[in-house]
Amino acid sequence: MRRIFVIGDIHGCLDKLRALLDKIPVDWGRDLLIFLGDYIDRGPDSRGVIDLLLDLKRRHEGHVIFLQGNHEWMFSNYLKDRHYVLFLMNGGQKTLDSYRGADGKIEIPKSHRDFLDHLDLFYETEDYIFVHAGLRPGVSISDQDPEDLIWIRSPFLESSYDWGKRVIFGHTPLLVPLIEENKIGIDTGAVYGRVLTCLILPDLDFICE
Repeated sequence: MRRIFVIGDIHGCLDKLRALLDKIPVDWGRDLLIFLGDYIDRGPDSRGVIDLLLDLKRRHEGHVIFLQGNHEWMFSNYLKDRHYVLFLMNGGQKTLDSYRGADGKIEIPKSHRDFLDHLDLFYETEDYIFVHAGLRPGVSISDQDPEDLIWIRSPFLESSYDWGKRVIFGHTPLLVPLIEENKIGIDTGAVYGRVLTCLILPDLDFICE
C-alpha cells in the first residue's frame, strides 16, 4: 500500500527540515510526499528551504506535491509590487535577508519565482483533502474561495462539517497535532522553537524533529 507523508509549516527552518527528511522512510518508487505550504518567512533560511524543495522536485518528480501557503502568496505578491507592507509585517524581512548576497544585494532566482507562482492550492486523494489553512464549512472543494484555502482559521477550526474526506492542514500553530474526525492539523510551531511534524497516512503516525 502506498503511504503518504505530509509535512507541516517549515518557515525557513532548514536544519529541522533536513533532519526530519532524514527520519522519513519514503519509498520513492511508491510513496507520496506532500508539503502543506509556509516554507518561508520568520525563520533563518527561507532560501535554503526552497533550494531543498526544488532539489526534491527534480529528483522525485511525480512523488512530491507542494501546496501554497499564505506566506508564499504574500512573497509572490511582494515580488510583483503588491502587498509590500503585509509581507514585511509577517516575517518577510527574514526571507529577503536569506537572499542577500555578499555585496548586500537581494536577488531572487527565477527558479524560485517560478516555484512560488506554480504552487497548488489543494490536493485530493480518495480519502483525504490536503490544504494549507482549511476549508469553508458547507462549501464543496470545487467552490471554495482561494483566499479561504490559505487564510481561514476559526470557521474551519471550529467546524465539524463533513467534506466527504478528512482534511489535512497546517497554518494554525498548535502545541501538538490536532486530530478530529473531519480534520488533522500538523503545524506544530517549528519556527517558534517547537517541532516540525510529518504525518504518515494511512497509518496516522507522526514523526517530529
